[in-house]
Amino acid sequence: MSLLRIRCPLLDPPQRCQWALVATGSREPLRGEGPLSELPRADRIQLVIPAALVLITRVRLPHAARRRAGSVLAFAVEEATASEPDANHVCRLGPAGDADILAVVDRQALQRWREALKALDLGAYEFHCETLLLPWTKAEWSVAWDGREGFVRTGELEGAATDCGDRLSPPLSLRLALDDATARGARPESIALYVTAPDAAPDVEKWQRELGITLRLAGSWDWRTASPERGVTLMQERRRWSASPGTLARLRLAAWLAGIALAVHALALVADWSLLAGERRTLRQQMEARFRAAFPDAVAVVNPALQMRRKLAEVRHAAGEVDGGDFLPMIEKVAAGVRELPGGSLRTVSYESGRLTVELVGIEEAGVRRVASHLVHAGMSVETSAASPRGGSGTVVMTVRAP
Repeated sequence: MSLLRIRCPLLDPPQRCQWALVATGSREPLRGEGPLSELPRADRIQLVIPAALVLITRVRLPHAARRRAGSVLAFAVEEATASEPDANHVCRLGPAGDADILAVVDRQALQRWREALKALDLGAYEFHCETLLLPWTKAEWSVAWDGREGFVRTGELEGAATDCGDRLSPPLSLRLALDDATARGARPESIALYVTAPDAAPDVEKWQRELGITLRLAGSWDWRTASPERGVTLMQERRRWSASPGTLARLRLAAWLAGIALAVHALALVADWSLLAGERRTLRQQMEARFRAAFPDAVAVVNPALQMRRKLAEVRHAAGEVDGGDFLPMIEKVAAGVRELPGGSLRTVSYESGRLTVELVGIEEAGVRRVASHLVHAGMSVETSAASPRGGSGTVVMTVRAP
């Protein structure tokens, strides 16, 4: 069975792409690059989305929500993304202990590529994340590195893109991921490093000292030659079919059964939404009760979570302690996030009531995403928006709040 693997850079126009065709009985793939209209045909097609364009995150979902997809799951990752839920396509990859692993991609960019591929009539195809094609073994992380940046696979269904580094210094995001894994009691025993470009291997001893973990060079790696069965399918596009003239008449009974099934499904959906609404009311009542137990003098409780954070900050300030929403801890995290940006990128910084506003100028969207990803991993809430016309082109305003 032949396999056609297509690299799918979602943010680029769906006009050209890199591809690799693995024919039956062949060990080396046939590689190519060109217009989508010139893609070869194959029995099986995989679209590989670059690691930096897929956010893989861990959340806790209500049991009923695990059967949902798309717009419903998008609200579960709202805090982990810097965009509106409607802008994301979210799919559930599987469980991880008492949590669930979700993959998030840009909905509009994904739709553009779907429409372009539909016009080619390629048939059925699968979407894969480059991160989960990387080899991985239990108790060991795998890192793909091109000499400047890359990505890490931390589990069977988990991984992330890294920020920049060099031959002597590993990326900061990798260090933060190790610290987070240590705090959760899930630190790996070692890291396997795969190079994806010639002469990309770093100084292993210096990286080991920086990261505090055993690092081994595992050889070269390329998405084109990854095992066809190694990856995890994010979603599938089924092959379209057309009915013969007499088919609809013969399927009338099936249509009635489908209508009854849809009616039952609609009733089940209403029941699920009612259950979720009840769970939400119960959780809010519990939060409000705990807030009133801690602060009985409160007159009104509008947002118990927010009010609890503010009261906690007041208590810390009264005790002479620093709160996570104060200027110094927030500016320290922001400084760590923007230090990889070119000089002069940071224009202004302003702070007010636990909110830090940063104005960045002259940086690409990928740079903005790296900064936002770093701050989210540091436990901050991030919102980005374009600046007013006076800021000039390429100016982004980033609003950072403490959790």
